[in-house]
Amino acid sequence: MSVVEVLGRMGGVATRAALIRATSRAAVDAALACGAITAVARGRYALASADEALVAAHRLSGVVSHESAAIHHGWQVRLPPDRPHVTLAKGRAPAPERRRGVEVHRIDLGPDDVVGIATSPERTLADCLRTGSFADGLCVADSALRDGFAPGRLRAMARDARGPGSARIRRVAACADGRAANAFESALRAVALQVPGLCAVPQVALRARTFLGRPDLVDERLGIVIEADSFAWHGDRAALARDARRYNRFAVHGWLVLRFTWEDVMFQPHEVELVLKAAVAERTERRCRCGTAA
Repeated sequence: MSVVEVLGRMGGVATRAALIRATSRAAVDAALACGAITAVARGRYALASADEALVAAHRLSGVVSHESAAIHHGWQVRLPPDRPHVTLAKGRAPAPERRRGVEVHRIDLGPDDVVGIATSPERTLADCLRTGSFADGLCVADSALRDGFAPGRLRAMARDARGPGSARIRRVAACADGRAANAFESALRAVALQVPGLCAVPQVALRARTFLGRPDLVDERLGIVIEADSFAWHGDRAALARDARRYNRFAVHGWLVLRFTWEDVMFQPHEVELVLKAAVAERTERRCRCGTAA
């Protein structure tokens, strides 16, 4: 895959090191040189399409907001938005041709809601959690926590939320976890959280007599390992062999290993949910049988 494709699958923002691991140093440098990707901070790159939001915000005398602002702040999103998001004051009514290709939101923002050309981190997080799906919101919230947004600040924001979407903000805030490694993993956990009886915790270190590995998601009670399998991390045979050995270690120590592709998690979440429900049923029945036999 190209650097742009890989970056899109990484949630629109990634570190230079992660992009090089998934592609190559030469490919990343070439994408940067031709403007396909841009540097949003030292060692952190975003899709060039993120710049469209800055241009649109200037053109409309608004501010970059929602998922576009999340990317602007260096946070990952579940899927990069098709159109840049820009928030305008309620009284502004630019001509239709100037709004073309832009997702326009109208609300009067306070001085603390804006930093430069974009909504503030707290306002951005609130907007993403309030208006997006649960999976979309969880991806942004996990990324914000991973990037240093204080958990207490998120809890306070959820506690004080009012109006439409406030219940959604509180739900996402209660589930957000900065241990999630990336947006792909967060989106998979969003599906897992819909499954009754499943408690999927990110990045749990598993050990037997030796260290087995640190899977993406683990339910220790049921003995289930859930992995977000991305082609970007299996770009060579060495990576594939390393993960195969890792999965085998889990399996021989009694763990049920489930592996899901990026395409299924992003575009077929119902199918993923059905598999997870079947796994919970199988492992629950197994525990009951073992308990009866004992």
